[in-house]
Amino acid sequence: MNKSLTLRQKGPDVLTEELVNVVSSEADFEFKPLFTLVYANLCARNAAYGGEALLRLRLYEKLQWLVLVGGVEKRGRTYRGNSMKLRPFTEQLAAKHCRDLIEVVRLAPLGTAVAEADTALALGSDRPPQCSPQN
Repeated sequence: MNKSLTLRQKGPDVLTEELVNVVSSEADFEFKPLFTLVYANLCARNAAYGGEALLRLRLYEKLQWLVLVGGVEKRGRTYRGNSMKLRPFTEQLAAKHCRDLIEVVRLAPLGTAVAEADTALALGSDRPPQCSPQN
């Protein structure tokens, strides 16, 4: 069975985004420290909905999905991200982030968007700023 590491059309939820961001560091994590780190990131984004116990279950389910498709390697009780397998997923996250930024600029009042474009030109760029994946 060939599983693909791609998103649905609407994109990932914030829990999946944070999980991928944390495991893509290629450090070894046991589940409890991994959950603590992801939960802290979600709280910082004000996106920790549903209570800690429910988030723990959802995170475990998503982590097992990443193990199944090869994005995360499991050795005993430790998990380690596989950067080569996670690359398409992180590129999709970056593309989603760019689309969200473009939408914000599109919906911004005209004066605000013009001021941002003028700032980009003043910094020496003759092209509009382009979105690139963050490492």
